[in-house]
Amino acid sequence: MSEHHPRFSPSDDDTQDDDAFFERELGLHARGVELVRMEGRVFLRFSGAVRVDGLHVEYRLVPSRGVLAKPSKWRKMDLQARRELVEERATRDAVDDLNQDVEEFVREIADQADEFGFDPMLFLHVLEELETSEPAEFVFDRIRQRLLHAGEREQEERHAARTKESINLAEYPASFEVASKMARRFIALLGPTNSGKTHRAMEHLAQADSGVYLAPLRLLALENYERLQNAVGKDGEPIKVSLITGEERRLAEGATHVASTVEMLDTKTPVQVAVIDEIQMLADRDRGAAWTAAVCGAPASTVYLVGAPEARRAIEALAERLECPLEVHVLKRKAPLSMEPSAVRKLRNLKRGDAVIAFSRREVLMWRDMITEMGLSVATVYGNLSPEVRRAQAERFREGQADIVVGTDALAMGLNMPIQRIVMTTAVKYNGVEEEEISAALAKQIAGRAGRYGVHEEGFVAGYDDDTHDIMRSLMKEKIPPVPASGFAVAPSLEQLHRISSVTGETSLVKLLKRFVHNIDVPDGFFYPRITEEQNERAEWLDTLDLSIAEKFTLSLVPISTRVPTLESAWSHWAQSLAKRKVCKLQPHPQELFWQNLQEVEDTCRMYSAYAWLGYRMPEFFPSIEEAQTLAREASERVDALLQQQNAAARKRESKKQRSRW
Repeated sequence: MSEHHPRFSPSDDDTQDDDAFFERELGLHARGVELVRMEGRVFLRFSGAVRVDGLHVEYRLVPSRGVLAKPSKWRKMDLQARRELVEERATRDAVDDLNQDVEEFVREIADQADEFGFDPMLFLHVLEELETSEPAEFVFDRIRQRLLHAGEREQEERHAARTKESINLAEYPASFEVASKMARRFIALLGPTNSGKTHRAMEHLAQADSGVYLAPLRLLALENYERLQNAVGKDGEPIKVSLITGEERRLAEGATHVASTVEMLDTKTPVQVAVIDEIQMLADRDRGAAWTAAVCGAPASTVYLVGAPEARRAIEALAERLECPLEVHVLKRKAPLSMEPSAVRKLRNLKRGDAVIAFSRREVLMWRDMITEMGLSVATVYGNLSPEVRRAQAERFREGQADIVVGTDALAMGLNMPIQRIVMTTAVKYNGVEEEEISAALAKQIAGRAGRYGVHEEGFVAGYDDDTHDIMRSLMKEKIPPVPASGFAVAPSLEQLHRISSVTGETSLVKLLKRFVHNIDVPDGFFYPRITEEQNERAEWLDTLDLSIAEKFTLSLVPISTRVPTLESAWSHWAQSLAKRKVCKLQPHPQELFWQNLQEVEDTCRMYSAYAWLGYRMPEFFPSIEEAQTLAREASERVDALLQQQNAAARKRESKKQRSRW
């Protein structure tokens, strides 16, 4: 052994002295190479400089094979072994290779920095200053990431600024060209349920030369469509009226009036009178934007705003902002409404004219079965039923064919029925996340259905059990907070998304929606951008398909529940077919309805209605609109028949039990 070889267990000082010796002996410094111990490693670091397009960049980097060993292993190696390892790794070729890699990397960063408008030295100066044992390729990757993130931030800020410049929500009312140029006036008819406010507004609408009724539900649009059909205009002639909803068009030749769902407002055709129903829905989290658009965009000389008194401040703020004169009429309930002195407690205490309220389809059907087994006939109303079935069930109750109606809070809006008493089975409702007590506003709206004017002199409210009765008593006394007088929801239009896309180059729907919510100009917060959670979730998946912005936007709005597997499957099939440019025709199998249970037939009906909605917007790819409407009607009739069969079967079972007991 050479006298310079280390002892068996050399100290760090000894190994460092030895390293310094062969560092000098091998002339490493002259080649820009140094031997370093740091971060639990022994490694070589090469120093040098490159010139690229006028840039002078110095560097101190570890080559790809520059890490030699951990210190513990390095100490155990004899001097000769260390020397050979260093000689093998610190060759002239290794130095030249790293120099070439640095030159290529500097050129790459310079080009990318130039694209973003950055000084490349902001990122390259660290090549000389870094103190790390990581090989050069890792350092290069980190710098690339820094540049990419800086570029994305710069682009994001630039796109955000352009988006803000392109859409200013303070100018939202002016986007409705016809309405904004008309001399409009607002008349607010505000009052609780059963105050006759809608009746008064519809009388004015019927006497107008032309007009539109805007409903929150297809059911209400259908109800008032028929109401206008049966009315006589001021000329003594029947009114020609069309029905327009998302899923249906009944167009009358020469129609002067239209009954429509609020989302289907025609903002281009001027009319004399517009009636916007349930105006308090301005505050609705998911659909409030449709009411904002209706108030700002209804092209009518006189606009009736009909709804709850809590909307007054919001209406006054909107009228002032839109510079429209406003009359406010507050109406009182026509038939008094009272709490029963005590809870119902037993099924036998239910009586003809009662409406029993539960908050889920399962609970509604359970209560229906319990009541029918007592020998009473029941009409059934809940949200999953089509408007046609709900109306047919309500008609049975109205005509006395059903003793009691059992329903969800779907009864709270529309469906005028001769209810004498509302009986709440619970005051707790699932909000999509958890069970919570219903609001005073909902409690009062449901309760207000009792005591139909002209049928019952007084309406009554009760809880089925003592707890529910006490909660309802408290809610009926509670003051309802007013609808906020600012922050009116505005949903994105396709034109707005195209505008954002044109200034940013973005085509992802989810990113365009995000820009709409976060980047457009909201000067004073009077109008505020909103999108629904469901639309955002759909947009993420639609972005994976080869579709245009317009196609993705339309598909994101299809009125179908993607929480129901069969309906989600239908919706995704339509989207995928469109992406492949395939025409999607319906293959009707109406006989299948007779093999499906009630839930399946309900979902089938909703699926056909959603297809019709899509067909009206993209008829070239979804042409079976008439078939969809026919099949939806057949499914509705089947649902109604099943409900009646189940009702009759339960009563028959009870009748047999009674005969057996006798």
